[in-house]
Order: sequence, then structure tokens, then C-alpha cells
Amino acid sequence: MAYSFEIYRDKAGEFRVRFKYNSETLFATEGYSTREGAKRAIETLRKHVSDASVADRSV
Repeated sequence: MAYSFEIYRDKAGEFRVRFKYNSETLFATEGYSTREGAKRAIETLRKHVSDASVADRSV
């Protein structure tokens, strides 16, 4: 299965996106009032995730 995006509705009725690896949720987005807003969030992540930098603040 690997990586996947999952759109779901929270208890407040907002649409959210989970980014999952196999069955583990790595992160979830803020709530969106429409499904289209959640889909736009997915497209934005797909465009920009490869350019994301890594900040190691563990030292």
C-alpha cells in the first residue's frame, strides 16, 4: 500500500486529510469547509513536498 492520502470528515463536519504510510497516520491537516478545499490541500502537498527542507533541531 505504501503512502496514501485519505479525506475524511471530523466530528465537527469539516473535511480533513490524513497522510498515511500503510495503516499509520503520519499527519493530518486542518479542517476545510468543503471537500474541494481538502483536495486542493492534497495537490499543494504533492507539488511542494519534494522541495521541503529538513531542520534537525535535535542537537
